[in-house]
Amino acid sequence: MSQPTKADIQKNSLLDFSLRKFLKRNGFSYLMLMPAFIIVALVIIYPFLYNFNLAFTNLSRSTLIDFLREGKLHYIGLNNFVEVLTQSTFWTVLLRTLIWTIVNVFCHVTFGIFFAILLDRDMIFKGIYRALLILPWAIPQYISVLVWKGMFNYNYGAVNILLERLSQIFDFTYEPIAWLSNPTTGFMAAIIVNVWVGIPFMMMIALGGLQSIDPNYYEAAEIDGASGFQQVKHITLPLLKPVMMPAVILGVIMTFNNLNVIYLLSFKKLTEKIDILVTYVYKAAFGYFRLGYAAAFSVIIFLILLGFSTVFIKQNESH
Repeated sequence: MSQPTKADIQKNSLLDFSLRKFLKRNGFSYLMLMPAFIIVALVIIYPFLYNFNLAFTNLSRSTLIDFLREGKLHYIGLNNFVEVLTQSTFWTVLLRTLIWTIVNVFCHVTFGIFFAILLDRDMIFKGIYRALLILPWAIPQYISVLVWKGMFNYNYGAVNILLERLSQIFDFTYEPIAWLSNPTTGFMAAIIVNVWVGIPFMMMIALGGLQSIDPNYYEAAEIDGASGFQQVKHITLPLLKPVMMPAVILGVIMTFNNLNVIYLLSFKKLTEKIDILVTYVYKAAFGYFRLGYAAAFSVIIFLILLGFSTVFIKQNESH
């Protein structure tokens, strides 16, 4: 065995000195962060890695007993991924998920910015309006969806009653709609509910961005004769972009993975007819106990969102 050279000893001593200096300077900070690191590792990193490992196995209802008896997983390579990607159901549900995400996020951002601009102006009862607009976000989503489910009821739901009253006022024919019995109207109802739930989040982000814009820009624009629409187009929206881009990415991820609205509205009525990817995975895992298949499906969802986020961020950085 060769003896360490003088250069190696000096190099190791320098590394030890640098490490001790780093720990002396930052050790207490990392010590305070250690509980958060441990929780993140246990709650996020470990489940993610375990799910990734599970995606390459055949764990299901039929093999669960063998797994519990032997304590070993049986690996089947990429079979689960191939099965997911070769099923026509996957592409149908993916298309529905993309429509769901695009429509919802577009409405969230559009109406959120619109209401934020209104609330940023001087008006009476601004605090009351702000509280009312935040209310959909403050109420637990589970309760909101169940309330809307009752409102879409065919016989006594508020939506059909309201539309029927409007038909009498404006003199047009209206037949009550069985919103939650038809895939098309059921999907529309789910979008309406999710738009209502998601607008306040974007509104608060936009309102915070608006309040950070220097009023001098608007004063200069008024002196130059710019209209209100021109001020919004050339001042408000460009200056809101750095604030709204992270919110849009977060909104896409949350909407793409929103289980509650679709699942609660379609439960026992439109099961598997208005599924998006995340509800499809949930049913595969906890309804049919195809755990390996569901794990592979969830990895594909993760890769889709990772690819979108990467491309979206790079495109906006280039602009």
